[in-house]
Amino acid sequence: MPLPRLPLLDRAADGLRGELVRRVRAVFNDTQNGQRPIPPSDNALFARDTPIRMVHADLTGMMVGGVRSLLLQMLHPHALQGVLDHSDFRQDMHGRLRRTARFMAVTTFGEAQQAQAAIDAVNRIHTRVQGTLPSGERYSAQDPRTLAWVHLAGAQSFLAGYRRYARPDMPLAEQDEYYRQFAEVGRRLGADPVPSCVAEADALFREMRGELRATPEAREVARIVLSERPEGTPAPLQQVLAAEAVAMLPPFARAMLNLPAPGVTAVANRAATMAVGRTLRWAFRQQ
Repeated sequence: MPLPRLPLLDRAADGLRGELVRRVRAVFNDTQNGQRPIPPSDNALFARDTPIRMVHADLTGMMVGGVRSLLLQMLHPHALQGVLDHSDFRQDMHGRLRRTARFMAVTTFGEAQQAQAAIDAVNRIHTRVQGTLPSGERYSAQDPRTLAWVHLAGAQSFLAGYRRYARPDMPLAEQDEYYRQFAEVGRRLGADPVPSCVAEADALFREMRGELRATPEAREVARIVLSERPEGTPAPLQQVLAAEAVAMLPPFARAMLNLPAPGVTAVANRAATMAVGRTLRWAFRQQ
């Protein structure tokens, strides 16, 4: 026998859902300056209900995966130097994360023309990001192999976050399709090589590991990334999400960044993050 509906409880739940959605959107959008969420389009680069749209719609997986991705990217000396020389990340890490999140939303869910405009804008920025490493070696944000590492770190991390918190039993065929779809964005950004399936991603990750470097600068960026608390995010939640991002790193990457291996709180951190994921999916279900 179904339980009777209680209007007061329904209204309270709706109010809680609405407030939670508002706060989350304020984290990812510059609402004070009129920025609004990207509405899902039927004319996007990718069709509705396909793997890339399911993966990128899961906020918890994207938040934790995004931090993991940044930590991995900073181990590549060319990607790191570009951030050090051409970014105000120390003063505006939240802004950088917000811009990255919006780029992901536009290219995944926005109108195809809008997505291409966002890609073109990033490509224009990359023409100005170039310089010299401390070793004297030249770097450029247009280098296809550097872009390949940035793309790979993101793709692996977002998919890992989705599988960890939303869908551990995601079929391999759908994982392959995710890489194939996301490769479209990577190629338009100039990345090469770009994996189009799990096996190719794993092979490229093993191949490019030898190009990574453990440096004091990479560790500094990691410290800043992990301590950044976006406005409106409770400190305990930020700490749990950061700990989960570190736990998801390969052991060699944690060692290179001088980050601790998961400890006695690992199970509690994962459980708390999964609970956050369930709450966010409940809140956004009717949005």
